[in-house]
Amino acid sequence: QVQLVESGGGLVQPGGSLRLSCAASGSIFSIGAMGWFRQAPGKGRELVASITSSGRTNYADSVKGRFTISRDNAKNTVYLQMNSLKPEDTAVYYCNANIKRYVHGDFYAYWGQGTQVTVSS
Repeated sequence: QVQLVESGGGLVQPGGSLRLSCAASGSIFSIGAMGWFRQAPGKGRELVASITSSGRTNYADSVKGRFTISRDNAKNTVYLQMNSLKPEDTAVYYCNANIKRYVHGDFYAYWGQGTQVTVSS
């Protein structure tokens, strides 16, 4: 089995910062792209940022210049540093990872349980 465990969410004032972490564990042979998605109340899930296994990153326009995604391949962990937070960043944030469990297997998408980020004064 594979698990993605997120941490780091919470309540922060506008202009503040938070750092999310997501650690993958279990039967893992290789991890491809990893990313963060978010879902605000009444809205669909949207991509926030992604990072390939070689470190190439991609960001939603709404977070460019404020959020930074990174990963530690030795720890099977992806991070999201969020700065200059705005009330519109309020959402449940989900970690996603494309994981191959066996040497001859395929990559499948796995999801974390979600962590709440609330930006409010």
